Amino acid sequence: MKHNEITSFLNDHHADAAWITTPLNVYYLTGYLSEPHERLFSLLITKDGEETLFCPKMEVQEAKNAGFKGNIVGYLDTESAFDLIEQRTYKTFAIESEHLSVKRLREIEHAFNVEKILDIDQVLKDLRNVKTTDEINTLHEAAKYADLAIQAGVEKLTEGITEIEVLNHIETTMKQHGISKMSFDTMVLFGDHAAAPHGTPGDRKLQKDEYVLFDLGVIYKGYCSDITRTIPFGNPSDKAKEIYNIVLDANKQAIAMIKPGAKISDCDKVARDIISNAGYGDFFPHRLGHGLGLSVHEFPDISSSNQDEFKEGMVLTVEPGIYVPDVAGVRIEDDIVVTQEGHKILTGYEK
Repeated sequence: MKHNEITSFLNDHHADAAWITTPLNVYYLTGYLSEPHERLFSLLITKDGEETLFCPKMEVQEAKNAGFKGNIVGYLDTESAFDLIEQRTYKTFAIESEHLSVKRLREIEHAFNVEKILDIDQVLKDLRNVKTTDEINTLHEAAKYADLAIQAGVEKLTEGITEIEVLNHIETTMKQHGISKMSFDTMVLFGDHAAAPHGTPGDRKLQKDEYVLFDLGVIYKGYCSDITRTIPFGNPSDKAKEIYNIVLDANKQAIAMIKPGAKISDCDKVARDIISNAGYGDFFPHRLGHGLGLSVHEFPDISSSNQDEFKEGMVLTVEPGIYVPDVAGVRIEDDIVVTQEGHKILTGYEK
């Protein structure tokens, strides 16, 4: 099905082949995940459906073990992969323009006698946008581990502990549960330190009567979770509580309107209007959310500029926030799957 969408695109646009270069997209199509660094790692798909994977020679057997059945061109660090293949001509060539470097583009134009370039980025985004049942089940498990990570962090909170100490406890606990990698740098921010939306955890010590912001996620079987909870330690100020309750309302109301056919921009507007009407519009500086899957930030963009509609099978985040310097930073984020009936919340930690 995945490959049929690509070959259909190629034939519809009279293109000869597609060149897939984003490692996660190659993984999505082949089952083989690699971090190539500066080395060439690409999947060539022709309009007839022939597939050729280009990878370092030391990874060839791993690619086969992962179940890839197409051709494999393995090359040594001292070789050019293009010198190892027979000369072919693909006059019209589809690429991931958002990822391919100019240097690589020149190499493939020369290697395949390319005359015309097309973009295939949106086809791949659309493919990954709607998840299968298996993908959704995996994302749900990833969300459960994110809930567990929040719980680990909350249980570690004591007066005088530092942000870094809590962060280390969370990640150690996750490793003990078999999670080897977080989906992004774990964030633990205390009190007014959380007023920076992307603050960096440090030696800030936890004080009585302030909020603690946790933003974290795990990678489970290749799929990412992403959760934010803002937890009271003691009895935060009335102003901080007011901010929290506004964000909580925005989170719940935005989630409530998610269903197939609803406009994505309207979801953002629901949350943004609640925050703006409460007088904090200038303190909500980011989009409402993003797509979630193999990457922690992927298509679609959940913002006021996206006029697309929600589709069954999409998985996304909803994460409104208010950040007032010297007072508090509050963000509440959940992972949501769009269902036939409406939606289901994958993250379960209390809020």
